[in-house]
Amino acid sequence: MESGRLLSALLLLQAYGRLTGRELSRRLEVSMRTVHRDMEELRAAGVPVFALRGPQGGWQLDDGWRTQVPGLDEAELCALLMAQPWITGSTAFAAAAESAISKLIAALPPTMRERPAFIRQRLYIDPTGWRGTGENLAALPVAQDAIARDRKLSIRYRKENGEVVERVLDPLGLVAKGTTWYVFAGASRGFRTYRVSRMLANFDLAAAWKISTGRFRQEHPQYEVTLRVDVHAAEWIKSWQIARKVTASESGWAIMLVYFHQDEACFMVKGLGVHVEVVAPAVLRERVAAEVRTMAASYL
Repeated sequence: MESGRLLSALLLLQAYGRLTGRELSRRLEVSMRTVHRDMEELRAAGVPVFALRGPQGGWQLDDGWRTQVPGLDEAELCALLMAQPWITGSTAFAAAAESAISKLIAALPPTMRERPAFIRQRLYIDPTGWRGTGENLAALPVAQDAIARDRKLSIRYRKENGEVVERVLDPLGLVAKGTTWYVFAGASRGFRTYRVSRMLANFDLAAAWKISTGRFRQEHPQYEVTLRVDVHAAEWIKSWQIARKVTASESGWAIMLVYFHQDEACFMVKGLGVHVEVVAPAVLRERVAAEVRTMAASYL
């Protein structure tokens, strides 16, 4: 990833002559700090790039210096242009490939630019074939980034039978079989291949939240409690939005049906002190009474 960015920076400077650090940052989609580090790396590699100070300043190459495309003859250039349309299925990859090819052509001597333009105008590859649709490569940039950074990859994967499973992979490389891309990875059961088009890259926030809240309810079941509360406690409990039913009782008091998570019930009731009394269940009433006695004893 870094080497590609350095080449892009070099070609941008060659094409525009001089660019400010801010402009390079915007075009390369990196921070200003990264731009300065990249310029230093180009210098260390022998590229004559230098900075000019002042309002008209920026980064530029020595006058007359141009990078060449070493050893790139017409046959190699044609092969590269023929391969580029196969990068399909991913909008980001297609745009990046188009940008890279345009920069490469811009760096060529004028006498070599006409040939690639002619080839590109007369070349179209339909990746769908006759028997099905093309591959969805939306997850390909994510997989490539994980491999480049040597990071684990957490995915939701649609198996051949339609079942969706979750996997955490150690991606080792990408393999293209025709127009089909695979991630070769280490998993809990050894080495496996995962088809990129079956990786679900689109994150559905609403669906994920529904699943998450459902799991939370299962892991923390609700606990029904009947309380006798005074007006002050009633207002507090209403603000917590856990009361399901309120019935008026004698003056200044009410009966409330409240749903706690089980571990919270005793703690919350004790916190309300004399403003509340547990009516049911009996087991909670006994637990609160026992803990209150223990608390009182510690203050004697």
